[in-house]
Amino acid sequence: MYKDKSNNQLESKLEDVNTSLKHSIKNMDSYTHVRGESLYVDDVNIRQGTFHAVVFDSPKAHGKIKSIDYSKAEALEGVERIFTYKDIPGENEIGGIIADEPLFAEDDVHFWGMPIALIVAETEFIARQARQLIKIDIDELPVITTAKQAKAKGSFINAPRSFSIGNTEKAFADCEYVFEGETFSNGQEHLYIEAQGAYAEPLENGNIKITSSTQGPTAVQATTARVLGVAMHKIEIDVTRLGGGFGGKEDQATPWAVMAALATFHLNQSVKLVLNRHDDLRMTGKRHPYESSYKIGLSKDLKILAYQAEFLQNSGAAADLSPAIAERTLFHATNSYYVPNVTTTVLSCKTNLPPNTAFRGFGGPQGMFVIESAIAKAAHEIGVPSRAIQEANLLDENDTFSYGQIAKQVEAKNSWNSAKSVYHLETLEQEVEAFNRVNKIFKKGMALMPITFGISFTNTPMNHARALVHIYLDGSVGISTAAVEMGQGVNTKMMQIAADVFSIPIDKIKIETTNTTRVANTSPSAASSTADLNGKATLMACNTLVDRLKAVASEDLQVSEKDIILKNEFVYINDLKSDLSWTELISKAMLKRVALTENAHYATPEIHFDKTIEKGHPFAYHVYGTAIITATVDCIRGTYEFDSVKMVHDYGKSMSEGIDLGQVEGALVQGIGWMTMEEIAYSHEGKLLSNALSTYKVPDIFSVPKNVETIPLETEGHDQAILKSKAVGEPPLMYGIGAYFALQNAIKAFNPNYNLKFHAPMTPEKVLMSLYEKQEHN
Repeated sequence: MYKDKSNNQLESKLEDVNTSLKHSIKNMDSYTHVRGESLYVDDVNIRQGTFHAVVFDSPKAHGKIKSIDYSKAEALEGVERIFTYKDIPGENEIGGIIADEPLFAEDDVHFWGMPIALIVAETEFIARQARQLIKIDIDELPVITTAKQAKAKGSFINAPRSFSIGNTEKAFADCEYVFEGETFSNGQEHLYIEAQGAYAEPLENGNIKITSSTQGPTAVQATTARVLGVAMHKIEIDVTRLGGGFGGKEDQATPWAVMAALATFHLNQSVKLVLNRHDDLRMTGKRHPYESSYKIGLSKDLKILAYQAEFLQNSGAAADLSPAIAERTLFHATNSYYVPNVTTTVLSCKTNLPPNTAFRGFGGPQGMFVIESAIAKAAHEIGVPSRAIQEANLLDENDTFSYGQIAKQVEAKNSWNSAKSVYHLETLEQEVEAFNRVNKIFKKGMALMPITFGISFTNTPMNHARALVHIYLDGSVGISTAAVEMGQGVNTKMMQIAADVFSIPIDKIKIETTNTTRVANTSPSAASSTADLNGKATLMACNTLVDRLKAVASEDLQVSEKDIILKNEFVYINDLKSDLSWTELISKAMLKRVALTENAHYATPEIHFDKTIEKGHPFAYHVYGTAIITATVDCIRGTYEFDSVKMVHDYGKSMSEGIDLGQVEGALVQGIGWMTMEEIAYSHEGKLLSNALSTYKVPDIFSVPKNVETIPLETEGHDQAILKSKAVGEPPLMYGIGAYFALQNAIKAFNPNYNLKFHAPMTPEKVLMSLYEKQEHN
């Protein structure tokens, strides 16, 4: 292991190296994706005799199991065996943060879709036939589906968490304006193209290899070992790539891999378990719905002096990642604003829904929606545009967040003012006003959405990564990291780092699958930190290898190491090309028995957080940005279109502008979907009603804004971002929150009697009802 002695020095040098490569590189997976050649779990070449598995799950949301009759299913020809909790040799427990989630139900069921048994058969078709033959009798118990119901009954996952700064009660007394209200933001289905799945195969000596569609290979490894009652080294997890994750495969990919491994453990034969879409929708958790209340106080000059919020998080039937998601809600409760007096509390409410889980933004969007709603309410009551309050309270350098971190390298005002200037905000506002004056059937609305999003795992010990780099005899390079490629282009960025450092063509570099045998004890690919953590580790490993190669070249060419650089596959001396090529240098290093393999470890410096006092410095840096969203509402039908989204986004010094732009645009549309059309619905009995794409609407090509513009914010980047290129996966999703308020402003332009509501998503049905509602006092 080598420490990061000259990492910053190397990064500064690299800014001037291969500039054209940094800005023109494309996602290296694009070619195989388009040709249908990219490999996923369902593409694994299965071994002869492989069994196929299907999960039998609860048909009720809450109750006690009185009896289950498997006899007809077991008797079906082609059924090998049905596994239940009784077949678990270790612990029937898969909970990560809190041990409260069994792999298979024992005596009770706690949500509709809770796994009860695993049917293993010669084909998936036979296993599905067998599932229909199982008879179960459940003594039903009361069902809780909403967070408010859970709070009223005292049903919680864990103790509440609170962040505070200043004295809110005293501050409210000094406010010119004080407003209170409630909000609701619904869940969101991940709808990754590749459903959950795993393929387990027996190796010799009782070892098991699992090919899993997971963002967290180590979590799958550790949980499988615990359930099987074996040591972790007996379990190997391998991930080639995911067909989308969005957080839904950070924790919830685990049970399916464990089930497949359990069957392999007993049968000593390969087992494949891939959920179909309906099973995936029914059995897996979503983004957390939140029912929240707020109180906001402002001075006469529109400064937010005090802010209180209580967030009721609908956690579902087990903790999953809810406590960590709840924590991030508190971290982002004030979004891009400096508020000197803050008290925020989050309660993780236990309900009878599938355990809700990570989703892009990880609790941050839910927190931001509440303060943006509070600002919209205050602006409406005072009679000023929301942007007046937003602009008056933007973060500045050295402001303090409610969790104690001092804001540094703040770009909130820079991004806001840049958006106003470059997109000519006043002209846009005039165009909206002019349109609304002459149109009765159609109305336009516009809203601004600033974002400030912290980058790091908020659980400090998770902020580390390793990279294993091999240089082979012919000069080609293999790289293993903990990064899981799921469409975000992280493999391309790892290749780019190595290509820059070694100054070799990218086609000489291979990114290996993510494998717990090569890179162990990993954090998941999540929190927008994957490129930073794994990229820094890769950079360190490549840096160390270059130092060794320079020593070899120095000895061979009889020059000082400090005069040597690697450039375009040759050794250069004081910018003069030598006769020593990259491949010849590798050969000479081998002859001198120099190690051409390096394993580097990176841990994010400076960050810390003390949960006993809820204060610290949890984030390596923040990402900033501002979006201007314009919408047009059809006031007869309640339908709408988004005319434009114009963003100024803080990429830092982007190392791959094409990849980063794709992430911004994809996150934006996903955020708009969450805020406007994606409506999760459960019955009062806890049954998922939005259980197909006919009943759950996601953005399609016709839903995308007509015009999307993104301009990089002029900034120096941040040293703790890889090559000063800031994380880009999650922050842009929050721009979608502005879509809700753009629609709301269009409704207000048509119906002055509209009573502001903050109940997302703003579906066409809600728009139509809002257009024609009358306030009670009218």
